[in-house]
Amino acid sequence: MERVNQVPAGQPILNVSHFQKRYGDKIAVRDLSLVVEPGDIYGFIGHNGAGKTTLIRSIVGAQGIDGGSIQVAGIDVARDPVAAKRIMAYVPDNPDVYEFMTGIQYLRYLADIFRVPVDARSKRIGELSERLQISDALADPVGTYSHGMRQKLVIIGALMHNPKLLVLDEPFVGLDPVAAHELKQILHELSTRGSAVFFSSHVLEVVEKLCSKVAVIRAGELVTSGTTDEVRGDDSLEDIFLELVEPAGEGGR
Repeated sequence: MERVNQVPAGQPILNVSHFQKRYGDKIAVRDLSLVVEPGDIYGFIGHNGAGKTTLIRSIVGAQGIDGGSIQVAGIDVARDPVAAKRIMAYVPDNPDVYEFMTGIQYLRYLADIFRVPVDARSKRIGELSERLQISDALADPVGTYSHGMRQKLVIIGALMHNPKLLVLDEPFVGLDPVAAHELKQILHELSTRGSAVFFSSHVLEVVEKLCSKVAVIRAGELVTSGTTDEVRGDDSLEDIFLELVEPAGEGGR
């Protein structure tokens, strides 16, 4: 895949500033700030209900913001959501896909939305479907796919337009070992081309080995963030995570 458009020097790809989100009277995420730079593979970890998905859904424009701001390559996601969505992609934890479509129809549909040229889309679909071992199923209806196959399809769709920011929520759930390995390689390649990856995961070994930076959220508040080496120090990321989140109370989701 070709090199993505570059973000101006000094400008982060993702800038979350004093973000806050409420559900009724409950504050799910409070005053959270973090910065993701070009080339980062940024892990976002926390216990169930900590607020990971809440932040991710606001980053990708799936829900509103109650305080602070979120910018993608300088574009405010609340003020100009369409422009922001054009340069990012989202892989949710539950890959909902139109079941009446075949896999190839779904990918072509996404390519049309993002105005990907025919020659470029054909090349990407061919390469990625081979790597994720789903080529033989692209002619089948999505309704016949397993969870893992749908996950692979959604990942391919997210990469169709070479996003500057790829946001993933538990992307390795349901993937077989070969596909998980290929996805790690794909994320590295994306970061090398100047994009950034921001993902949540419960698989701390993957986060520790794959991510250049990591942030830990507990009960809706950011506990720590920085390079993976800085956050874990002389311990494993699992040890640090357990130490930080064990006393967690009520939080987001």
